[in-house]
Amino acid sequence: MNKNLSTYFIIICFIVLIVGLFIWKQKAQKPDPRAEVLAKCLAENKAAMYGAYWCSHCQNQKNMFGAAFKYVPYIECTEETQKCVDADVKGYPTWIFASGQKLEGVQSFDKLAETAGCDLPAF
Repeated sequence: MNKNLSTYFIIICFIVLIVGLFIWKQKAQKPDPRAEVLAKCLAENKAAMYGAYWCSHCQNQKNMFGAAFKYVPYIECTEETQKCVDADVKGYPTWIFASGQKLEGVQSFDKLAETAGCDLPAF
């Protein structure tokens, strides 16, 4: 009887884990409705993200924008090395704004908007 109880317990734990991962993934994929507005404003205001395809922090930043990342000016430093050297990029991601100001690391939408001079709608 103990063996059957242990088997059921393991099965129930596995099911709970799968359901939990599914719910977590669904929430993680829900895009911020401000993403497209911000991405387009960053482009208009000549802000750019410098990164590398292998950089997990860059992937996290890109994922924050979701599909709207296509509007963000992005320099892939493994392909455009000289641009990154000229911009004195020392880590990834690095955001560089028209003013010359740099922000290193993953940035919140609010910080990016503030630095670039973008107004974000309230949702």
